[in-house]
Amino acid sequence: MSEPDPESGTTSPIDEEALAEAYNRALALEKAGDLDAAAAAYREVLALDPADHGGAAVRLASMGRGETPARASEAYVATLFDQHAGAFESILVDQLGYDVPALTRRALDEVAPGPFSRMLDLGCGTGLAGEILRDIADHITGIDLSETMIEVTDEKEVYDALYVGDAVDFLHHADVEPFDLITATDVLPYLGDLDAFFAGAAELSVDGAVLAFSSETLPDEVLAGRAFMVGPHQRFAHSETYLAEMLARHGFAGLAIGGIVVRHEMGKPVPGHLVIARRKPAD
Repeated sequence: MSEPDPESGTTSPIDEEALAEAYNRALALEKAGDLDAAAAAYREVLALDPADHGGAAVRLASMGRGETPARASEAYVATLFDQHAGAFESILVDQLGYDVPALTRRALDEVAPGPFSRMLDLGCGTGLAGEILRDIADHITGIDLSETMIEVTDEKEVYDALYVGDAVDFLHHADVEPFDLITATDVLPYLGDLDAFFAGAAELSVDGAVLAFSSETLPDEVLAGRAFMVGPHQRFAHSETYLAEMLARHGFAGLAIGGIVVRHEMGKPVPGHLVIARRKPAD
């Protein structure tokens, strides 16, 4: 995907001309390899736009010039996907080789085939997972931060309910019945600390519910013992050990975990994990 426009979606009084100048300067400096100067420019961007529509915080972390945030800002994720909603499937599937929903279906067929009464698709995007899993779920709810994405998904008439909002916030605060299948096929790359995610998934699932998700990762020597970090493409990478710890902490038993290619960037495969887990009965 191309760079987000940091001015898009802003509602507070921002000096848009100064913001655009600082952001474009930061990008140019980063691409030229002058990371110290780029970092200074990204800090200017954050000062002008604290909500961080342009993702300056994850870019700083990606360059090793800033602390790793707990997650990408909601404003950044919403802006990024709002801008690409129209061409999202072409970019993600055709150009980047993204096939995680299909991989998820195959994994579910092997270890947890269903059928399911209520499915929750976190970060549903344009509904790729819903289309592939529609026949094994009686009712499907989708949520995405991008209102434009939700509009595209709604036109497909695949989901029974759709919400615009943050996935983790929905897990903790939505006034809905719990689910027996929760999917998150492109959510974790925008979250660093996963404690709230897994706690919410446990909270909004019934005993025995299935949780299916993908994550991106990096070689052990790059992660260097870290649970997560921002990778070279401004998305979070997680260690397999950390994923296992989060599952165990929040009452999920792993049914299957395997290495996958999540997508391709610059012609190179992006490694990741596909995990199918089941919520243990409450004590």
